[in-house]
Amino acid sequence: MQLNEHSALERLAKLGLEDMPVMEYSPVKCSLDTDWFKKYASLRREFLASLTDSMDEIVFMNLPQHEFIDLVMGRSLPDNISIRFKIPLLWGGELKIENMFLCWTFPHSFNLDRFIIEQSDARTVFLPNPEKKIYLTTHTGGGGDGGNATSDRLSQSAFNNFLSGRGNE
Repeated sequence: MQLNEHSALERLAKLGLEDMPVMEYSPVKCSLDTDWFKKYASLRREFLASLTDSMDEIVFMNLPQHEFIDLVMGRSLPDNISIRFKIPLLWGGELKIENMFLCWTFPHSFNLDRFIIEQSDARTVFLPNPEKKIYLTTHTGGGGDGGNATSDRLSQSAFNNFLSGRGNE
């Protein structure tokens, strides 16, 4: 399906990603090096370690404390969170942190896959291009209604302060 920018944004809105910016891209079909996954595994650790500059977004993910700590320490990725490439590797995307972002697996990553696959036969495609390393929909960034989540956010904020001092070691 060949989309234009307007129809691409409309389609994303129907998929619940109404605030996802897009970039126009002409896919270059290519093959992957045999050691791509080894390079990806190393880059994945680097990417997770780089998330210390994205604490505001991580806090709004409302993760349990142990998952939050594991994520910001680069130890593990919580369930239902995916690392995605802005430009798929098989379409010429590079194994670089600048080509990666984090989002919820369901429904966001699932719907992004649908959006990209629908364009697989097009000469020009529109790909997700979030401005930050973590994509959260606009309604997520508004915060919650308080309750237990507020306590978790305060704990995470305190941990954020702890991490900011960690970089000086």
